[in-house]
Amino acid sequence: MSHALVIFVTVFLAELGDKTQLATLLFASDRQTSPWVVFAAASGALVASTTIAVLLGTLAKRTLSMIPLKLIAGIGFIAIGAWTLWDYARAYATGRGVTYTARALGPPVCRVQGARG
Repeated sequence: MSHALVIFVTVFLAELGDKTQLATLLFASDRQTSPWVVFAAASGALVASTTIAVLLGTLAKRTLSMIPLKLIAGIGFIAIGAWTLWDYARAYATGRGVTYTARALGPPVCRVQGARG
């Protein structure tokens, strides 16, 4: 596979079900807004955020060439996963369930609910 195809497939799969896609779905479900307006605005936002990511990545490559960025990113993702599991285990051990809810235009929220049944 070419590099462009690998990048496309990786980003496409990473974005499936992401909060960006869910927010776009919610905007598209509004009857007062044209689907073309939602498409244009969401596409523009994704292009702008991708432009920023590419520029920052290029800058990081130039200035941080000695630091293993992929290793640091991998450790960061593992740490976030461990933190999520720890939070769940702690809530479960205290007899409370954990519910994760997503906001369309904000960070996910973790809510601890009443006793488990």
